[in-house]
Amino acid sequence: MTETKFVPTQSTSPVVLTASNVTKAYAGRPVLRGVSLEVRAGERLALTGASGSGKSTLLNCLGGVDRPDAGSIRFKDIALETLDADGLTEVRRRDIGTIFQFFHLLPTLTAAENVELPLQLNGVASAERAERVRLLLERVGVTSRAEAFPGQLSGGEMQRVAIARALAHRPAVLLADEPTGNLDSRNGAVILELLRELSDETGTALVLVTHSGAAAQICHREIHLRDGQIGGQRDKD
Repeated sequence: MTETKFVPTQSTSPVVLTASNVTKAYAGRPVLRGVSLEVRAGERLALTGASGSGKSTLLNCLGGVDRPDAGSIRFKDIALETLDADGLTEVRRRDIGTIFQFFHLLPTLTAAENVELPLQLNGVASAERAERVRLLLERVGVTSRAEAFPGQLSGGEMQRVAIARALAHRPAVLLADEPTGNLDSRNGAVILELLRELSDETGTALVLVTHSGAAAQICHREIHLRDGQIGGQRDKD
């Protein structure tokens, strides 16, 4: 199988996430066909392509949610394929944040409690949890909605809370799967600008799956997937 590889522009930032000749099939149907890429600290990378091109599958493999059939995914110096389920959970809990199109907030927890949850899972002390939650809700502009439940929030508010939750444990990599796909254009633009600002402020690498040209524009690089392979790439100014 031919390996498709994108070689990033030179950077002094360390590589935090690497895919090497990754393949994946479902029910015998190839979805990823030898994909290789690198993501550097603080970099924003857009994964674009038509539906069925393999974008979300690649994102799931990068995040350790799914395992490739062949090839390697490395987070810093850790080969994810060498970890068992508990090890993968630990890496995701400690070092990777995820933002979903449909928010995935827990409906029985308030906005503040949703943001606090990953900190509880990581054993962060109560006082520090409270301070981080306060600062994050303030930063994403929903302080006044801290005690509201997800069902009481607008779509834009829910996505802001989801971003705060994804950043609460200070991950090295933030994975976002169509984070504006369920929002109107105005709220979508606000969320994209917030993601751009937060990645600049925190130095967190962002890998963004999107169909949106506007979403790709906030990224430093764009990789276009076609039929499970890298069909094109470009750097952005």
